[in-house]
Amino acid sequence: MPLHVPPAPAPALRSVLAALGSPTAVHEAHTPSLRQLQGPVTAELPLPVHVLDRLDGSGRPAGGRPPRTRLTGWRFLIRSGDRFVAAADTRLTPDGWAFSHFFEGPYVAATERALRQAESLGKNYQPRLLSVPELYMLTLWLHGAVGADAAAGLPAAADLLVPLAPAPPGIAAFRPHPVSELLPVLTHRLTRSAPPVPPSLAAPAA
Repeated sequence: MPLHVPPAPAPALRSVLAALGSPTAVHEAHTPSLRQLQGPVTAELPLPVHVLDRLDGSGRPAGGRPPRTRLTGWRFLIRSGDRFVAAADTRLTPDGWAFSHFFEGPYVAATERALRQAESLGKNYQPRLLSVPELYMLTLWLHGAVGADAAAGLPAAADLLVPLAPAPPGIAAFRPHPVSELLPVLTHRLTRSAPPVPPSLAAPAA
């Protein structure tokens, strides 16, 4: 079944198209494959990029709230001919959505592969990207509420997370996991990697 790709904010798309049409922006990008292109390119498959709140040992963010995400940008895949060669990120500024940067590398191909895989799952999803910065991890977040506001919403237990390659050690890339299954694994990793609390900041003994 087709994925329900959410529409990106118009200013975000316009900023990417303007950057693609700027020889200076393309030339200064650290994307050799993009700089070497001579034919037309298009910005496609806009995906909202969310960041997962830091979790504590109970599997919840600080304060005991359910897991939350925050929108940090929109990502567009840049197509040349029959392949995606790079991606473009946008960010929210006080003046609205603005182009941030171009990039290339394994996450471009990994995102395309995960999206194609998701289309064969036999269920409708709204695709998003979910980042876990502390683990250097990026996942394709398949949200079951296809008509939801792409800038908001919580990871539902039945939503799927598809780790993109390269994935952290011990987590298989491109394997769809229900949020309820993968979230405890991420919680354990984050808790284990958390720095120790200095004695002066630790809770007093009972």
